[in-house]
Amino acid sequence: MTPLKRFYNLLELDKKDVSQIFFYAIFAGLISLSLPLGIQAIINFIQSGRVSASWIVLIVLVVFGVALVGILSLMQLRITENLQQKIFVRSSFEFAARLPKIKFEELYDSYPPELANRFFDTMTIQKGTSKLLIDFSAALLQITFGIILLSLYHPYFIVFGILLLFLLYFIFKFSYHSGLETSLKESKFKYKIASWLQEIARNNFSFRKEINYNFALQKNDGLVADYLTYREKHFSVIKRQFTQLIIFKIIITASLLSIGGFLVLSQQMNIGQFVAAEIIILLVINSVEKIIIGLETFYDVLTSIEKIGQITDMNLEEIQETDLENLNYLTDITLETENVKFKFPDSNETILGAISLKINQGEKIFIEGENGSGKTTLIRILSGLLQPTSGSFFINDDTFRKIDLKQYRSQIGSIINDETPFEGTILENLTFNDKNISQEDLKWAITGVQLTSLIKTLPKGLNTKIFPEGRQLSSSNAQKILLARSIIHRPKILFYEDPTDTMDEKVANEIIDFITSEKNKWTIIVSSKNPYWITKCDRTIIIQNGAIQFDLKNN
Repeated sequence: MTPLKRFYNLLELDKKDVSQIFFYAIFAGLISLSLPLGIQAIINFIQSGRVSASWIVLIVLVVFGVALVGILSLMQLRITENLQQKIFVRSSFEFAARLPKIKFEELYDSYPPELANRFFDTMTIQKGTSKLLIDFSAALLQITFGIILLSLYHPYFIVFGILLLFLLYFIFKFSYHSGLETSLKESKFKYKIASWLQEIARNNFSFRKEINYNFALQKNDGLVADYLTYREKHFSVIKRQFTQLIIFKIIITASLLSIGGFLVLSQQMNIGQFVAAEIIILLVINSVEKIIIGLETFYDVLTSIEKIGQITDMNLEEIQETDLENLNYLTDITLETENVKFKFPDSNETILGAISLKINQGEKIFIEGENGSGKTTLIRILSGLLQPTSGSFFINDDTFRKIDLKQYRSQIGSIINDETPFEGTILENLTFNDKNISQEDLKWAITGVQLTSLIKTLPKGLNTKIFPEGRQLSSSNAQKILLARSIIHRPKILFYEDPTDTMDEKVANEIIDFITSEKNKWTIIVSSKNPYWITKCDRTIIIQNGAIQFDLKNN
């Protein structure tokens, strides 16, 4: 989809507001262009040397017209403010609704926080759309009405209208693609700079060392140089457009003054008509200038829509609608894969090859393998984060592509690598404000993962705010919060990637004992560097080069 088509679709959502803006613009344009006619009549009265009631009425009407145009502009401003608010609200919910639902495969070569930064383009769309709708609509209508009105004074002015339309077409035709292309490339490096600054902020301790600090500045310098290159190329397009406008203004102004003067001298126009025509011409030329200058805003809006469109174009998971409050929970869940293969999009490397296994309810399985062997990918396929490239995945003898993914996820708890607490209270991190979680379940989960002592030391207890990524917490306490979150619903299956690897050995082993206790009937599928998990699991699956080498029952 082209950026222009995306912009049209955006306006289509609020076509009632857009129609109102154009209606007021048409009304204001007609009034604005009727003012020169009033001024023409006043000048004629002055030339005749007569003072009459008609002259005073005309002055009142002209002043009233100016006031009415101002009121109409204020009404347009109110509508565009509503439109800006709608764009912001719609964009925020679009991001909030899509980011958690984007297919995992779509994100494998992207950094989600950097993608979220695209939301700031919403502000450009807000302000730019408002400016374009008001300025462009008023300018285009003034040009149209002005040309029609001028043609009534004399046929010579029709040539002026044709030249004007040709100029606008010429500028847009030969500058649109280059202007948009350079704007998109400029925006690309703008985001690269923002992403690098984010990395510096995220790893600020690493960059405190002088040599590392210099590297940060050097890399930033290179990115800024690339940005300035494309910014300068984009400015060249804008400069060329404005140069064309200046040349046009010189030619048109000289021509029209000469034509107008000739028509007055030849008595084909009176002085009042000449003044009125010149006012209209100035209005039209100013409108053309407003459009040309506004093209930069036009490029910015299209670029911002395209950047956000790259997020909205990402494929979402296909999830059936389910009433989670009325789920018929399954008593047992059996997982089975048959010749499952997986590779990431745009990659020729197969991560998993022909994986076949069966996991019954209540089994505790330890997955072992070297880095890059495929164990993490297998866990993510089994947990529903990834879909196999080929082969079959069965849950209770139903194919994975047909099951109710919401229902399945309501039965599992998980911790994946790089997962951290989010900004919010400890209670929100544990429960996500789920009112179905009882105080008994909350206390049980907190006690089981040994979070009680931490919470008792905090003045606000469970209502203590956590910084993004749990910055003020130790890594072990952050993992405990994730563990408590994963079990608080007493799920049927637990999927864990290195769930206790940052904890002291004694504490980790005690928590492993609790998680693997016979009292808990859930299935456990875990990969970890802590060998104690193996002693508490029923089976060990060893993966090498994306294939199961051994599937051993533990004694």
